[in-house]
Amino acid sequence: MTNLSSSYPGPTMQRAYLLLIPALLLLLALPVSRGRYNDDFDDGEDLADFDDNDFAEFEDMNDDPAAEAETAPPPRASPSSQPEEDEDEDEATVELEDGLDGFEDSETQDQDMYSKYDQEEFEGIGDMEKTGHSMKDPLIIHTVPAHLQNSWESYYMEILMVTGLLAYIMNYIIGKNKNSRLAQAWFNSHRELLESNFALVGDDGTSKEAVSTGKLNQENEHIYNLWCSGRLCCEGMLIQLKFVKRQDLLNVLARMMRPACDQVQIKVTLNEEDMDTFVFALGTKKVMARHQKEMQDLSEFCGDKPKSGAKYGLPDSLAILSEMGEVTDGMMDSKMVHYITNHAEKIESIHFSDQFSGPKVMQEEGQPLKLPDTKKTLLFTFIVPGMGNTSPKDMDALLPLMNMVIYSIDKVKKLRLNREGKLKADRNRARVEENFLKQTHAQRQEAAQTRREEKKRAEKERIMNEEDPERQRRLEEASQRREQKKIEKKQMKMKQIKVKAM
Repeated sequence: MTNLSSSYPGPTMQRAYLLLIPALLLLLALPVSRGRYNDDFDDGEDLADFDDNDFAEFEDMNDDPAAEAETAPPPRASPSSQPEEDEDEDEATVELEDGLDGFEDSETQDQDMYSKYDQEEFEGIGDMEKTGHSMKDPLIIHTVPAHLQNSWESYYMEILMVTGLLAYIMNYIIGKNKNSRLAQAWFNSHRELLESNFALVGDDGTSKEAVSTGKLNQENEHIYNLWCSGRLCCEGMLIQLKFVKRQDLLNVLARMMRPACDQVQIKVTLNEEDMDTFVFALGTKKVMARHQKEMQDLSEFCGDKPKSGAKYGLPDSLAILSEMGEVTDGMMDSKMVHYITNHAEKIESIHFSDQFSGPKVMQEEGQPLKLPDTKKTLLFTFIVPGMGNTSPKDMDALLPLMNMVIYSIDKVKKLRLNREGKLKADRNRARVEENFLKQTHAQRQEAAQTRREEKKRAEKERIMNEEDPERQRRLEEASQRREQKKIEKKQMKMKQIKVKAM
């Protein structure tokens, strides 16, 4: 028993052995953990710093893509058929995609972390995933459209506008200067004749006293005026040079399709005692037909159709409108026929009238209540040759027609109608006045009725404004007595008319 008990360990020894076993295992594990700890901090970093740096993981993630981009192999070259611009775009796309790899790794870690938790507990995870997928799309570089590039083709509209403006300005200057040269050429050729027949040539009307300026007055770029006075049997003569609008580019283009001519219009105003009572006109057939419809005196005193001037040796292109045949015979003498025949292509119209009032007056509220004022006038309209392509020589060619104007003034002063012609002219004027009064009779009655109503309204207002009742009553009685007297007078007139009728 004793031997067995001495050879077999006791309970205390067994407990000691059990405690030594874990201690040995701990001693064996200690060098392994120390080696691993030394491997992680082989650069001499402090453990405390490592624990405090909470963002070290993200800094490593930002550094990894750059390192991967440096170590990434260059992309393969594209086939030779593709342009160099495509290669540059591909390289830019590859670099951008490589730079986003770090973000993709972080996104996968976030997704793994969020997958551990309940989807219903954390809201908005799906939206974060969608934004992550949108970042994967490559950056697309578009080329600049051709219409946004800086080139001359982008400014063709501005170039056209500037070119058109320059063309208009140049045409304005050239056309204005040409009209001025033509007007000056006409005045230089006619100045001597005008100064020999008129005491005043070129009055501009700016001074109180009539002063001869000896030059044309420019109304605008295509109209020039000249006023002459100081001659027997006429108050004055107004000459207008009406050129085509050469300064207007649009008018120049329009004249290419519809040519127009320059004109010289002369208006001579005679004294009342220096012209007899007649109306006479001569010109082209087309112009005479138009004037007969538009001019007041020709439509009233020359009712017949235009007649041919072949009887007097005039060209067939001209026609005559006359109030009486006696006037035509008196005007168409040999000298007048000579002027007209030799310059028929330059004459548009000749108009002599003692009842000239201009074109017909078209009023919206009916005809005028009185006849228009009339003056004894001679009108001449001449056409400048050249059909718009006028030269200074063409303006000089109008000098014989100015001699015809001076001769016509003296001819009209000498022409006197016989007794029968004078009576016929007076009857025509009385007929025109009577027709005018008949046409305006209804309007004059309406005007008189309007005046009477206005008078009654004013009288009633005066009575109503009277403050004294007694005076107001007396005014009303006086007004009623006046109205009663007017009614009695009308009844007496009606009785007298009935007695005369019986």
